[in-house]
Amino acid sequence: MSKIGSKQIAVPAGVTVTINNQEVIVKGKEGELKFQLPTELKIEQKDNNLLITRQGDFKKAKSLHGLYRQLVFNAVTGVEKPWEKRLEVVGTGFNVKLQGEDLIFKIGYSHPVIFKKVAGVKFKVEGNNKAVIQGADKQLVGEIAYQIKIIKKPDVYKGKGIKYEGEKLRIKAGKKAKAAGAA
Repeated sequence: MSKIGSKQIAVPAGVTVTINNQEVIVKGKEGELKFQLPTELKIEQKDNNLLITRQGDFKKAKSLHGLYRQLVFNAVTGVEKPWEKRLEVVGTGFNVKLQGEDLIFKIGYSHPVIFKKVAGVKFKVEGNNKAVIQGADKQLVGEIAYQIKIIKKPDVYKGKGIKYEGEKLRIKAGKKAKAAGAA
């Protein structure tokens, strides 16, 4: 039996969950998320708790059980308090600004890079080198944060670029450092 799938999901006050056959709609102060449950699973709401059960004991149902329980949990959590990813812009002269609802990056290219607003995601800038991506959908927030990060991945020799806050980079030794160590 799936240990994660068998856990109940507590629905906090201010969050409403509507179940229409296999469609689940989660609404809260941060937005609304919808998704379709596979036919192998069944969802029930009792008081302020949700329980996802399997229709059978075959391999596909077992593999989907824990996954969809976690997806429903992330939706319930996200509409109450938004998920967020924090990014740092590292490098001399590198910075990020908020212009309207778009992010403007100056990261060593001949022109500023504009990252347009995405529906369901909010951008914030802290200082001049930190960007915060927030939204109710955990997967969308992570995907947008990664798309921003790959605009300028951190350089392996100097560490300059866009990275997640708290991410540890492995910096390689340059040619001079290698030559000095070999002599």
